[in-house]
Amino acid sequence: MTRHRRRAAASTLPASASGHPIVAIVGRPNVGKSTLFNRIARAKLAIVHDEPGVTRDRHYASTMLYGRPIVVVDTGGYDPEDEDPMKAGIARHVREAIAEADIIVFVSDASSELTHADLAAVDLLRRTSKPVLYVANKADSPRLDSDAFELYRHGVKAVIPVSALHGRGMQDLELQVFRNLPPELPVEEEVELDARLPRIALIGRPNAGKSSLLNRLLGEDRMLVDSNPGTTRDAIDALVEFEGQRFVVIDTAGLRKKSKVNSHGDEVESLSTHITVETIERADITILVSDGSEGVAEQDAKIMGLAADRGRALIIAVNKCDLLPKEQLAKAEVDARDKLSFAPWAPLVRISAKTGRGLKDLVKTIMEVDKAYHGRVTTGALNRFFAEVLEHRSPPTKDGKAPRIYFITQAESAPPTFVVISNAPDNIHFSYQRYVTNQLRKAFDFKGTPIRVVYKEKRKRAKGAPKSTYIVPGAETAVDEDDDMGDDDN
Repeated sequence: MTRHRRRAAASTLPASASGHPIVAIVGRPNVGKSTLFNRIARAKLAIVHDEPGVTRDRHYASTMLYGRPIVVVDTGGYDPEDEDPMKAGIARHVREAIAEADIIVFVSDASSELTHADLAAVDLLRRTSKPVLYVANKADSPRLDSDAFELYRHGVKAVIPVSALHGRGMQDLELQVFRNLPPELPVEEEVELDARLPRIALIGRPNAGKSSLLNRLLGEDRMLVDSNPGTTRDAIDALVEFEGQRFVVIDTAGLRKKSKVNSHGDEVESLSTHITVETIERADITILVSDGSEGVAEQDAKIMGLAADRGRALIIAVNKCDLLPKEQLAKAEVDARDKLSFAPWAPLVRISAKTGRGLKDLVKTIMEVDKAYHGRVTTGALNRFFAEVLEHRSPPTKDGKAPRIYFITQAESAPPTFVVISNAPDNIHFSYQRYVTNQLRKAFDFKGTPIRVVYKEKRKRAKGAPKSTYIVPGAETAVDEDDDMGDDDN
């Protein structure tokens, strides 16, 4: 059994609606804040939050720091003296980021002199009681470290020279961030859950019926449901037992269009998109709950695309089908398929959270998709399948070279990931790769789950050297280097 902690719903900030410490990166324009953000987040992906009246976005990303989960925030360039309305909006934006943060990382440019904007930011940060780490970025070599210490002349006690671009000094910075993290908050409730229970994230626009669906699955009004959009503020885990099946459902705040976010400093609302993405990362399956009368929105499609890119299984639930005539319901399904054309493999289920119609089909689909998501195919079955694929259609010749495929094996599940060994993987055309993926889905019924196929080059064995084997992490068999596709079922 694995212990999963349920977070208390956030009522105030700055503890972060996700319950994780927030590290805000601030500084004037062009000092490398976004590069530093990407380096700490260990990814170039950022979650964008727009607030009306603010012309630049805050970027949120979840990451781990020495075993502690944190939320790192990138901000716009701070220049309070600029009279441009856009820059004034950015200054307000930065102050809000400082207000919600637990730790502030101030970034200056070690390769240039401090500006009035730098000094204004330093003056602003002197007034906060929160930990502030002063970083001189673009210190790409030790000879630039002395240039980084200009901040000392302005009363700063410690400066960390780094190069976010090259990674220099990042270990020192991350260690200081870790040492200044607030103590881990106690949780209100701990729930014992089977480690293999499917974890389902409900996403969609406000008023699509996510909380009503969860209440219907639970058989009780545990989640607050209101006609006003945005009632749900935090991601709440709930253990569901329905028709003999058990799984965990995570209800999330509705995804609003950027223009609809409250302009009056609602910090909890400002983090809702980040929390939704964090929820997707914790889930196995993402269910888009759409209002059949309104269709799938662009924001819905973007989040579903993100879930697919991160390897999460997908299901589309068209809600409020009891209120729609057949013609309108059919149109809603066509619209959903059109907006989510990047995932034609995602099953679509008609439901009514209000009446319970279609819920048995939804739960049945959840269990089928979960089985496919965690499913494995033996190497022997895969290679027999691939022999039939090659017999029907071989890889086309490219640049005068005919690629040869030796074997295929499954390296991972959740999502299913396959490794294909070839003499010329770079010469396998993307259309053939797409063909192979489609054939895998057709042959092994990977319902609702993305499939990843990685093509690797066969290693060349030196003359007289002993034959070796490929060891693919997670694979069920080790395959001899000189073997073509075998038929063993081990």
